[in-house]
Amino acid sequence: MLRFPVITLAVAALIGSAAPAVAQPVIKAPAAPVAWGPCPEDALTFVPPEDRFRYSCGNLAVPLDHAKPGASKIDLMLLRRAASKPAERIGSVVINPGGPGADGLLLATIPSVLFPSSVPDRFDLIGFDPRGVGRSNPLKCFTTQESADALRARMTQVPVTAQEIKSTVDAHAEFGKSCGKVGGPIINHMSTEDTARDLDLIRAAVGDAKLTYVGLSYGTLLGATYANLFPNKVRAMILDGAVDPSLRTNDALRYDRERALAFEHALSAFLKRCKEEGPECAFSEGDPRAKFDAIRERLRKGGGPMTLSQFVAKVGGVLETIPLTGPVELAKLATELQQLSQSTSQSRSTDAPYTGHDAFYGVNCSDKPFPKTPALVPSVAAAWEREAPTFGRRQAFHDFVGCAHWPVSAKKVYRGPWNAKTSAPVLVVGIYNDPATPYTFSKRMSEQLGNARLLDVDAFGHTSLGSSDCVDGAAEKYLTALELPKAGLVCKPNQQPF
Repeated sequence: MLRFPVITLAVAALIGSAAPAVAQPVIKAPAAPVAWGPCPEDALTFVPPEDRFRYSCGNLAVPLDHAKPGASKIDLMLLRRAASKPAERIGSVVINPGGPGADGLLLATIPSVLFPSSVPDRFDLIGFDPRGVGRSNPLKCFTTQESADALRARMTQVPVTAQEIKSTVDAHAEFGKSCGKVGGPIINHMSTEDTARDLDLIRAAVGDAKLTYVGLSYGTLLGATYANLFPNKVRAMILDGAVDPSLRTNDALRYDRERALAFEHALSAFLKRCKEEGPECAFSEGDPRAKFDAIRERLRKGGGPMTLSQFVAKVGGVLETIPLTGPVELAKLATELQQLSQSTSQSRSTDAPYTGHDAFYGVNCSDKPFPKTPALVPSVAAAWEREAPTFGRRQAFHDFVGCAHWPVSAKKVYRGPWNAKTSAPVLVVGIYNDPATPYTFSKRMSEQLGNARLLDVDAFGHTSLGSSDCVDGAAEKYLTALELPKAGLVCKPNQQPF
């Protein structure tokens, strides 16, 4: 394992035989970039007590503004899981779980979710909270939890009535103003380019000459950005559930429209599979699509024990987690959602500190160029709903409505080109029925990158590492031996929806 010891050198020199001894200044080597120590208890929630000795945490100081490296600094929280077989250690694998805004420490504490044992045997796993997230100078748009809850209560994920639409748009306008007022300097420096430059400092801090990286979902954009900013510093890179980097950073409305269509495609494919399976799928009798649409439309009109927003969110979550959740019966959604709708939130005192962060909008509104015209949101939502009746409206009232009101523009955003030839090929993993990052996105990313191989996965769900022995085996060979899967390989999941 590479370390960065602090070395103090004392040098004395005699200037001529008759000259007195002159003490030279003490020269100190740079301190270790990360002072590794114990991790916070809540960062190791999923780690058995007998395994916690492998884990250490520390902060890495990085420039707030990479264009001014000598100015203000912020700290990034890093977590390291030491390789199980240090004598066979290759280096470090840095992980990003996506989001944007997901807690980056978590995946490094549950290595079996992503990797065969040989990977954590031979690599340190490095998780980190990206800037603006969790323990890394989080972007906070509220000062109290009560004010956050009150504002979000006025937002509807799938607003239908004129009152719901107005309330949602107005609440996002207030949200944007609040972010600009209390967000602090970090709000101007949350683009993916900012984090990619942080990633290179992390690479250096853990002692790797070149980066070994695994990025999921949004983490694929982070990887692609790094690959084009630092093409000669890529050792190995897996991008699972890839975005279309050019489209995401240059045409946000088209990108989000295609995402809505992708969710709708995945739903249709799932309902078709349900019909083919027959009694194995409790929703198969009759026409599953017609039955599903009837439920959605009844809820759209306010008829039922749950809201349309709850229903759409639940269905979207199911589609993203197949096959990890096992067989899913859509006929049981009503029961689950009824329980959800009956849940109550606990009251909070008026001065309870805000415990969340708002990195999702901080990153997306930096990277994705939306029109700054909130008045367009309702008409865009209506148009997308005609094309994608379940998910179109939700997608418009997500990033677009928030970013139309975002109070700042990022100082630096990488928007291409994306074709730098990296020192090692990038492995892109695309899933045929991925609702959140459709297969077309992965195909485009592999074509845009200057040195990439696409691995196809004939499956449902969002991302595939940990759910397919075929994918996991390919990832293992690639990370440890830099051996790519053969061109044209199509992997299957370990578990089908039914």
